[in-house]
Amino acid sequence: MHSYFCLGGAGRICRESALDLLQHAAVARLTIGDVDETAGHEVVAWLNDPRVSFVKVDLDDEAGTIAAMRGHDAVLDGTTISLNGRSTRLIGLAGCHGINLNGFGEEYAFDGLFREAGRVHVPGFGMTPGTTNLMAVRAADKLEKVVVVRVSHGAFRPVAFSKSITETTTYEYDPALPGRVVFQHGDFIQVKPFARPRMIALPSPYGTHPQYIIPHSETKTLAEYLQGRGVELIEVRGTWPPANMLLVRALYEWGLLRNESFNFRGQNLRIMDVIGDYLGQSREGTTTALYGYALHIEVEGEREGRLFRHTLTHTHPASDGSIPEWAGLRAYTRNVGIPMGIAAERLALGVACGPGVHIPERAFHPDDILPALALRGINIHETVEEISAYDFSTCE
Repeated sequence: MHSYFCLGGAGRICRESALDLLQHAAVARLTIGDVDETAGHEVVAWLNDPRVSFVKVDLDDEAGTIAAMRGHDAVLDGTTISLNGRSTRLIGLAGCHGINLNGFGEEYAFDGLFREAGRVHVPGFGMTPGTTNLMAVRAADKLEKVVVVRVSHGAFRPVAFSKSITETTTYEYDPALPGRVVFQHGDFIQVKPFARPRMIALPSPYGTHPQYIIPHSETKTLAEYLQGRGVELIEVRGTWPPANMLLVRALYEWGLLRNESFNFRGQNLRIMDVIGDYLGQSREGTTTALYGYALHIEVEGEREGRLFRHTLTHTHPASDGSIPEWAGLRAYTRNVGIPMGIAAERLALGVACGPGVHIPERAFHPDDILPALALRGINIHETVEEISAYDFSTCE
């Protein structure tokens, strides 16, 4: 029996991780920790389990946050990208295993802290990054040489159903962001927003959409994992519902994604903060026609002197209400939250790699995590075809 702490646990995604642990793991206690007391108590009522309790935590109160987490086996960090550096340090100081959803890089600075504590932290383990990493590993480990890896996903959710999601949208298409890179011929190359468009055919019902390079951690972690295997190109792309992409493209073209300050009737405001708050209160910002997630991974390489392309996709129950627990927005949030719950249990059980902060590719094995996802209705599909040449068509 193990104990778990959900930091930012009142969020839509982290509560799905909590529910999965309660349903599938040996849980002694589970604590929802959040700055929002009302939402936190709502989650406790929704989970409806005597093992669950709520505690108010505020990352600005570092000593209080550490005290609240201390004694738990693993912390599931559902806080926003901008907080993950601080939250990771506090998890290490509390002496807990840790895992989060974003994995944008600040976490690795605390490797020594986790090693000293004899604990493991895995940055970025939801659907993408996380599941995508292990899908790529599954294919790559069947090849002697890996040359091209393309990770693509469609996240079909409203543009602003939570502040965390709004922040992700602004972050990923920030024109000044230094982490929007591709790995090409041994170097990380910076690209602009909406770079290298490629039409990606996602599984039904999501269809084919243009996708663009995004600043996800898989580019760097897969390059590390595949070092010495011959990799020449790694690209990570993503899309949201078409209406979302039209909005983000317009915000980019008009310079609004720079999030510059402006004077509004005597107040100094930042434009994307205003737009984000509006979208979070609007019907258009908080609803979409189709909900869910779709992954598409291509890995090209060599085995026994022949060239192959492995294509992996993923499917899940429909959001149409035919399966109530997957209806509407939960078809998206369960896809992201369930992998983090599964991975957190593995950390508590001690079946992940040794102490320190580790990339997902080294922390977990696809033959463990992917079958566990299938038990929850999240299925991975793989096809293999022989090819005559590697596809470098999107290189600039």
